[in-house]
Amino acid sequence: MTAPESEAARSLLSASAVRTRAHAMLDLALQGRLPGLAVDLSRLDAAASLVIETMKAAYPDLEVPFHSRWRHFAAGGYDRWGMIADARGWTDPVEAARAAADMAIVSVLLDAGSGPGWRFLEPATGEVFTRSEGLAVASFAMIVSGLLSGEPLDPVRVDAEALEDLDEEALAEAFQVRSDNPLAGLAGRLELMQALGTVVAEREDIFALADAPRPGGIVDALIARAEGGRLPAARILETVLEALGPIWPSRLELGGVALGDTWRHPALVTQDATTGLVPLHKLSQWLSYSLIEPLMLAGLDVTDLDGLTGLAEYRNGGLFIDTGVIRLTDPADLQREHGVDEPLIVGWRSLTVALLDRVAEVVRARLGRDAESLPLASVLEGGTWAAGRRIAASLRPGGGPPLKIVSDGTVF
Repeated sequence: MTAPESEAARSLLSASAVRTRAHAMLDLALQGRLPGLAVDLSRLDAAASLVIETMKAAYPDLEVPFHSRWRHFAAGGYDRWGMIADARGWTDPVEAARAAADMAIVSVLLDAGSGPGWRFLEPATGEVFTRSEGLAVASFAMIVSGLLSGEPLDPVRVDAEALEDLDEEALAEAFQVRSDNPLAGLAGRLELMQALGTVVAEREDIFALADAPRPGGIVDALIARAEGGRLPAARILETVLEALGPIWPSRLELGGVALGDTWRHPALVTQDATTGLVPLHKLSQWLSYSLIEPLMLAGLDVTDLDGLTGLAEYRNGGLFIDTGVIRLTDPADLQREHGVDEPLIVGWRSLTVALLDRVAEVVRARLGRDAESLPLASVLEGGTWAAGRRIAASLRPGGGPPLKIVSDGTVF
C-alpha cells in the first residue's frame, strides 16, 4: 500500500470521476477504439424524441420530479410514505428524515434487477408489482413490518444489529420468494444487507451521531457537512462512497481503498495507478438521488443536482442500444450471457453515462429548458429510464434489457 495509490484510488470516488472517464470512453468509441461497441450520434435525435414523447405523456406540464426511489414507493398511485408518516406522527423532522433515509438506503441496495419471473403481491392493496416497483413495494412493506427494527415500539426504522442478524429465510419470506417466484441474486442481496449492518455499526461517526447505529443516521452526518443549510448533491455521493464502500463484495481495491462499482477496461489508459479503471457507482448515485428528499425533510437545501451523473443501468443503457445510438459490432453478443465485469458491459455502462449527458442537452434544447429548470435528475425520471423501459417492452417479450446480464444482485 502506498500513499500515491491511496490518493489515486480516492480520486475515483466521486461523480466527477465517473463523468470524466465516461466521456473519455465515449471519445474512444467515436474514434473506433472501443472493442465490441460503436456509437452513432446521428441517432441521438431519435432517442431524444422518444424521451420527450414519454416525458410529455407522463408529465404534460413538464414539471418532472427528479429520479429517485420515492417514485417507486408510490407505485400504483398510493402515497405509502404519507400514510405511514401520518400514522407514525413524527414531531421532529430530523427523526422523520432518518426513518425516510433508512427506507431509501435499504430499498435502493435491494434494487438490483429482479429477473423476469419475480412478482410481489402487496397484502395491503391486493395489487401485484414486478421489477423495480415490486422491489420497492416489497422492501417498503418489509421495513414497515418491523423486521429490521430493534425497537418493538418503533417498527419504522432500520437498526444495524437487525441487518446483521437478517437471514435468507426471513428475506425470502419478505419478498415472497418461492420455487415458482424466484428472485435473482437473493444470496447477494442478503450479503449486502448483512454487510450494511456491519459497516453501519462500525462507522458510528457517520451513522450514530444522534441515535443508535442505523443507516438513516447518515442524515445527521450530512447535516453536519452542509454549509448554511445548503448541501451540493455531489457531497452526498462522496459521503455514501466513503461510508458504504466496504459493503460491496468481490470488488477492486487500490492502495487499500475499496473502489465499489469500478471496473477494468483495457481501452482506458491514464498516466497514474488508476489506468484501466472505470468508475460507475450506479447504486451509490441512485442512493444519493434517493436521499435528497429525506434531506429536504430535515430542512436542507440540496443544490447542484447535475453534480451527479446519469445512472449506468440497463434501462438507460437499453434505450441507447434499442434506438441505435450504441451498436454492438458483433450481433452475436446480443444472444450471449455477460458478466458485469466484462469489458463489453463496462464499456456499455460507461457510454450510457456520457450519452445521458448528451441526450439531456438535446432534450433541453428542444423543450426550451436549461439545467436548472430541467436537471439531469428530471431527464432521467421523465425521461430516459421510462423511455428505455417503454422501447424494451415494444421490442422484447417481457420487456427485458437488450443484453443478457448475469447478475449477483449487487450491480443492476
